[in-house]
Amino acid sequence: MTTSPRVRYLLRSVALAYIVVLLVIPVALILWRTFEPGFGQFWAWVSTPAAVSALKLSLLVVAIVVPLNVVFGIPTALVLARNRFRGKGVLQAIIDLPFAVSPVIVGVALVVLWGSGGALGFVEKDLGCKIIFGLPGIVLASIFVTLPFVVREVEPVLHELGTDQEQAAATLGSKWWQTFWRITLPSVRWGLTYGIMLTVARTLGEYGAVIMVSSNLPGQSQTLTLLVADRYNRGAEYGAYALSTLLMTVSVVVLIVQVSLDARAARAARNV
Repeated sequence: MTTSPRVRYLLRSVALAYIVVLLVIPVALILWRTFEPGFGQFWAWVSTPAAVSALKLSLLVVAIVVPLNVVFGIPTALVLARNRFRGKGVLQAIIDLPFAVSPVIVGVALVVLWGSGGALGFVEKDLGCKIIFGLPGIVLASIFVTLPFVVREVEPVLHELGTDQEQAAATLGSKWWQTFWRITLPSVRWGLTYGIMLTVARTLGEYGAVIMVSSNLPGQSQTLTLLVADRYNRGAEYGAYALSTLLMTVSVVVLIVQVSLDARAARAARNV
């Protein structure tokens, strides 16, 4: 079925208008508000002790969350892609749960579980390890909301690769860990890298789950997203715009990396 040029132009115009209204205009307004007082003022806002501390904390959370997601995500993807077992559908649903559950609910659940009066409250009361309203709580919340990304990016690649190369390596006497390091891991590097990029972006931008488990104290447990909301609520709108621009810059960098990886992966697939 073919469509007339008028219909095609109409569809393109609607799609373009949708993108402009929901994406281009809000981003342009934030950038305009950010740099309206000048670049010097922008730098002053993003270089305050609270902003620097929030940036360091956000990067620290990323540095913890990403390796943990990689360490647990790859084996989970291998189990799902290489095995058939009872309860596999349930495990698949659990992995996708963060896509369906509101981050605020995740934060409440963590408070109920790890809070001083929660089911595992003895960890804080008896062992002195503060989970909620500290760094561990922020890390747990970030891990939960980013759990599916590595698994969902690596698993399809494993399905596409199959097991022929791994079985050949085993036949030639390769140990399981040698097969993993020399065959499996290099083969899934593009999917893994893409999952890592998504994890980084989501961790830096998470708000709903983090606000529930953080004390939101500047210099202690306040991430960049929490500081943006705090500045805006206190009337420091331009400071909030400046930090929003900083977060957008990081997101754009991540997007550029993703596009570059997609292009390289496509070229590598054509050369195979």
